[in-house]
Amino acid sequence: MQLATFLAKRIAFNKQHSFSRFIIKLATAATALSVAAMIITLAFVNGFQYAVSNKIFNFWGHLRVQEYEPDKAMIAEETPWQPNDTTLQILHIFPQVNQVQAFATKSAVIEKNKEIEGVLFKGVDTGYDFNNLTTFLKQGRFPKFDTAGYSREILISEPVASELQIKLNDSVNVYFINQQEGRANVRRLQVCGIFKTGIEEYDKTFAIGDIRLLRRVYNWDHGEIGGYEIFLKDYKQMDTINSMLYEMLPQAWISRTIKEIYPNIFDWLQIQDVNRNVIFTVMAIVAIINLVTCLLILILERTRMTGILKALGCRDWVIQKIFLYHAGIIAVRGILIGLLFGLGICILQQQTGFIKMNEAAYYVSEAPVYIIWWQVIAVCAATLLVCFLALLIPTWLVKTIRPVKAIQFR
Repeated sequence: MQLATFLAKRIAFNKQHSFSRFIIKLATAATALSVAAMIITLAFVNGFQYAVSNKIFNFWGHLRVQEYEPDKAMIAEETPWQPNDTTLQILHIFPQVNQVQAFATKSAVIEKNKEIEGVLFKGVDTGYDFNNLTTFLKQGRFPKFDTAGYSREILISEPVASELQIKLNDSVNVYFINQQEGRANVRRLQVCGIFKTGIEEYDKTFAIGDIRLLRRVYNWDHGEIGGYEIFLKDYKQMDTINSMLYEMLPQAWISRTIKEIYPNIFDWLQIQDVNRNVIFTVMAIVAIINLVTCLLILILERTRMTGILKALGCRDWVIQKIFLYHAGIIAVRGILIGLLFGLGICILQQQTGFIKMNEAAYYVSEAPVYIIWWQVIAVCAATLLVCFLALLIPTWLVKTIRPVKAIQFR
């Protein structure tokens, strides 16, 4: 065993009480706290971004394709158009595409007991995959489209149901405003299910039903739709696929990512990265300052030992390594404790959800956790590396120690 390693272990695991023991415990605790805070921050920021963005993706897909209308918002009444095989071939040409679903939206008014609420009626067909909305369903079931003509069932949101005092299986009047004819068409529909996404903009705006109802009310041709929702296998490919579709689609049609349609939500999610980086910086500084201070105290406390080793012919670098190994043991111990504590908090939150949040403000009722293991490993490795590099600086103090004076040091 090398001399530096042997002495470092003897010093590190020495049970003798001294002032440095308290400093070592303090440095270990500070390092553990820093690592735990970084791991918890990563897991919570990742979970928050994943949970909120996934709600939007599940409701609207990753891309939308519809007729280009420069003066109209993307989430509004679309101009109906007849799909064709060429368009579908373009949409399915990419292996990254998982699902292509037709939809259409029209303004409507839901009336119950003379109370009214305006909504956007989202019409979907038999090919719509309601599995994406399963986590949002609070009561009942999704509409069935196996009837002839069109389905007389509607899925409404929990806030709308609460506002109009609508219960499951109640019948409501739905008024569709036909601006061209200058009148409203009313249909009596049964509430088959109640959903809640936690995103107020969706919950107070949308109801879901049969697209065939919209075709009947507005005299659309058979098969006409408002647009397509495209679900990808990997959401990270959104921008790439969107750019390709933009070039391949006919000029009358346009493709947009859901990030472009809801920039305010996604910009807000990106701000969480700034908060994460600030916490990382602060925690790294705390860990480094505590370890450097600890090492300086250890060197000063062992001044006589340093002088004796120098008098016996020990080189400066060997003595420096003694203190580096000692500080390294402290850092590793703190990182391991922080790793266990940080992961423990994250797993506890996953299992119990004890940290609650205001869903109206944050879109989730519990703080979501998403652990990415390579990031956890990277935090521990980077902390160890940065601390080790920072610890090289105070060890240069060893070179200034003179053996004669050090041996006399009390």
